[in-house]
Amino acid sequence: MLCIGHGGASGLAPANTLESFAVAAALGADRIEFDVRTFRGRPLVAHTALDARFGRALDLETALDELAGPRYAGLEFVVDLKTRAAAAPAVAALRRRGLLERALITSQCPPLLAEAHREAPEARVGISVAGRLSRALQHWGEWRSEVVAALRAGTYDALMAHHRLVDRELVDRVTDAGAELHAWTVNAPNAMRALARLGVHGVVTGDPRLVRTLA
Repeated sequence: MLCIGHGGASGLAPANTLESFAVAAALGADRIEFDVRTFRGRPLVAHTALDARFGRALDLETALDELAGPRYAGLEFVVDLKTRAAAAPAVAALRRRGLLERALITSQCPPLLAEAHREAPEARVGISVAGRLSRALQHWGEWRSEVVAALRAGTYDALMAHHRLVDRELVDRVTDAGAELHAWTVNAPNAMRALARLGVHGVVTGDPRLVRTLA
């Protein structure tokens, strides 16, 4: 089961910071997840608009310069797009550093993933599915069947599902479609053990140490 560090290691250091990325790498994360959005025309590593406006959000270029370095050799990245205008600059910045092949580009918004695919047809993309309100905003109906059909069609390479949505049936259907299923965000040991028993391919966690205790 892959360990995907949420915002780096958000349970141990401020999310989406160089410090958090370094902690995740040191603790053996397989992938580092971070959020990308635009604010006043700049692509930033920030989870919310408030983080971008009032926080000390990293410039995307600065973040990727660090992640392209030797400390992160062999690691992969989950790049979660928050705004549509972020897709093109994120893809271009990843490509310039040779990181596109090491990235899974994700979003809860299908149009953002479509934009990423237009910019880079070779990019791996993952649809993220959350709670009822989010699903309603994205016009999901029978979301499980719709997502699995899209996975089978090759529209998406992975499903990032809120951990409370994950059960054996979903794991089996996504696996049968030839795709990955990653559960987010899991910071409780018992929940992590339960997901491991279900056979999820990876868990997103703020504390990479929790995954290593299951080995």
